[in-house]
Amino acid sequence: MAYDSKTALLVVDVQNDFADPEGSLYVTGGEEAIWFINAQLAEARHSGATLVYTQDWHPDTTPHFEKDGGIWPVHCVGGTKGAEFHPELVVHEDAVFVKKGTGGEDGYSAFNVSDPVTGEITPTGLADRLREDGIEKVVVVGLALDYCVKASALDAVAEGFETTVLADCCRPVNLAPGDGARAVVEMTEAGVEVV
Repeated sequence: MAYDSKTALLVVDVQNDFADPEGSLYVTGGEEAIWFINAQLAEARHSGATLVYTQDWHPDTTPHFEKDGGIWPVHCVGGTKGAEFHPELVVHEDAVFVKKGTGGEDGYSAFNVSDPVTGEITPTGLADRLREDGIEKVVVVGLALDYCVKASALDAVAEGFETTVLADCCRPVNLAPGDGARAVVEMTEAGVEVV
């Protein structure tokens, strides 16, 4: 991938609950993507790109969780080990950090969160921040391909950014068989380049 100062590398939710086999919402093969992600981080940093990391950062109780009426097991509760970045992920402290779902929202996208009851959408401020920094292109990697990566990529292209997803740097949940493949089709149809 070619990076420059007008590109942002968006690293989505490479957290213990997703990328560690002991995590509460483990994405099969999630830890295998980290080597590829770290290689992209090194190249992007060397080329002067903006680095952005996202984290799910949920409260103890949220309609996002199965126990409270949602579809997901409890995961990435703010301040817990499960919400921390996977220890093998290279994290650059001078990057941009976005915590999603802090108020109990569905925090699939790095760009917007939605109320799980009303569906009301609230921007995270990332799109404005990237535009202020002169970013024109967004490259998305991380977990999971069929949820947070897809949502972030779809929102990035909707915000007017040239958007690429690097498939080797992602893994799907596949809550239903084939979700990952369907996500690739949906993103491609929306104008996202999936490499």
